[in-house]
Amino acid sequence: MSTTAGFAATAFPSQPWESHTARFTAHRGATAAVVSASGELDASNANQLADYVVRCAASTKSLVVDLSGVEFFGTAGFSALHTINVRCAGADVRWAVVPSHAVSRLLRICDPDKTLPIAESVTEGLADNEEPRRLLQLIAQSR
Repeated sequence: MSTTAGFAATAFPSQPWESHTARFTAHRGATAAVVSASGELDASNANQLADYVVRCAASTKSLVVDLSGVEFFGTAGFSALHTINVRCAGADVRWAVVPSHAVSRLLRICDPDKTLPIAESVTEGLADNEEPRRLLQLIAQSR
């Protein structure tokens, strides 16, 4: 199996993904992709969101997951965001999530240390992803 940026090689989704409770769309620009989700994210569709986002991330180095249109966000949605975070980190893809009120409420409980990259808007998320990464510098202690 070949890989692209650390992901299994898959085509960028050309069509939205839809169920009776949610819809995902993707748009790719020259340097970044934006995945938008609306409706309800729960155990019935959270894995589909993670899969859809990972397919989009495979063809870019910068990604914004816009969840501002999500009205309900269950714990399975948080698990999907964690999966996306791990996969993007492993493939060196910068990403951010734009939460709705429902998403923010669950993140306050499930991610109190704010480990997920949050942006206030898609524009902010894209701008944050364009900035050079700050590298953590380890300094040896003298003995």
